[in-house]
Amino acid sequence: MNCVVCIEYIIVAIMIVSAALAVEWRDLLAAAVGGAAVSLFASILFFMLQAPDVAMTEAAIGAALSGAVFIFAIKRTQRYETEEEERPGWWVRW
Repeated sequence: MNCVVCIEYIIVAIMIVSAALAVEWRDLLAAAVGGAAVSLFASILFFMLQAPDVAMTEAAIGAALSGAVFIFAIKRTQRYETEEEERPGWWVRW
């Protein structure tokens, strides 16, 4: 097996772990960083797959811009997700 293919599988595994951690973390800032990490590893994978234009776009928009927007939004609200009584939305109560 080619070494590049092994590295690609490792990057995909890291992306899956980062996405799972971003969903599970209660600290919203850490979850936003985990989501940005998924985009960053996706841009590395695109670069390895010989698509540098897509890699640059994913790194600039997916990792940097989206991550910054999420971080600014979290800074303006509560950082931690509360475990209070979660009531269903209005669409479920009808």
